[in-house]
Amino acid sequence: MAAGAAEAAVAALEEVGSAGQFEELLRLKAKSLLVVHFWAPWAPQCAQMNEVMAELAKEHPQVSFVKLEAEGVPEVSEKYEISSVPTFLFFKNSQKIDRLDGAHAPELTKKVQRHASSGSFPPSANEHLKEDLNLRLKKLTHAAPCMLFMKGTPQEPRCGFSKQMVEILHKHNIQFSSFDIFSDEEVRQGLKAYSNWPTYPQLYISGELIGGLDIIKELEASEELDTICPKAPKLEERLKVLTNKASVMLFMKGNKQEAKCGFSKQILEILNSTGVEYETFDILEDEEVRQGLKAYSNWPTYPQLYVKGELVGGLDIVKELKENGELLPILRGEN
Repeated sequence: MAAGAAEAAVAALEEVGSAGQFEELLRLKAKSLLVVHFWAPWAPQCAQMNEVMAELAKEHPQVSFVKLEAEGVPEVSEKYEISSVPTFLFFKNSQKIDRLDGAHAPELTKKVQRHASSGSFPPSANEHLKEDLNLRLKKLTHAAPCMLFMKGTPQEPRCGFSKQMVEILHKHNIQFSSFDIFSDEEVRQGLKAYSNWPTYPQLYISGELIGGLDIIKELEASEELDTICPKAPKLEERLKVLTNKASVMLFMKGNKQEAKCGFSKQILEILNSTGVEYETFDILEDEEVRQGLKAYSNWPTYPQLYVKGELVGGLDIVKELKENGELLPILRGEN
């Protein structure tokens, strides 16, 4: 697509500028599929996804595509727990039916096609989608040695059974990753058939289903739980290892390729200008590290920059050091 054509296509996307306008849009578009892109002007990946949305709008004239600046309309972003950009929410009958986090054009296209068609795929397409979903579920169940599929997150469980499961795993100091089934309706329904287990939460070890809450309670009572689940290292030890993982370590929202907040984007630009090698850790991917590092470093915000395991500071301090000509020697370990 030529640059001028791309700009014209993106300009055609309706922009939602207030919470009131958003609620009105949900009401007006209740009969059709509405796709909302939560974006930020500082994120290049959002501009790219706006182009993808514009192309999809041409292919699916019956679907409404809009963009909403996440930091510009915080009431809506907070209501739908938008913590990074780009994020896409799908609505039908004024209700959220699906969600996609990140700049994944093929996945966005697939979700739009599926929800727009409302089950009108030819049988061959259905088979293909089922095959893709099974592959995705296999990857998800193998994403960590111990994977919990639950309602909500370990920090904010959204049902009593999920809350109890998290409490048991924490009590036994078991290291696990989790997936919020409310964030993806395709996974929520697909995993029931994939595992032949109709309810949540579901706990997997090395990709194999162990069971739900009742089975975990039985394993706890028989003292078998500790033998089959991987133990978590103590948080302080883990943070020490992480802050020393590279000579220069940046803890941020997003990663080198894709910053997910304005402060993280600015600090990346400063570090890149020095030519010094560094590694990053995405705190949005690990809530335990996100909260624990604040206490460990006695520093309440992100990004945080470490050199040889020692905290240098956040964006303001890094800016000052750069202006004073002190940043490069510190990054090189000369100070």
